[in-house]
Amino acid sequence: MRAYLQSRLVKAGLVLLFVGVGPLLFIVVAAAIGLWPDPNPNPIGPGLLFFFTFWPAVICIIIGIVRVHIHNRQRAA
Repeated sequence: MRAYLQSRLVKAGLVLLFVGVGPLLFIVVAAAIGLWPDPNPNPIGPGLLFFFTFWPAVICIIIGIVRVHIHNRQRAA
């Protein structure tokens, strides 16, 4: 697990994922518990941020995991 978290691609993917998902998740949770002024929010901006950052983040994480896995297999052989 430590080797995967040291990969720059995995780190970049995780940061991108949290930056993209964070605002939308905050608004959804805040509306659910009653802290948001509108009980049925329509967060267009955070939704678009999520839309444009989710798949690049997932792709970065997957590529980083595959690269670390291949590197570890080559070192072990």
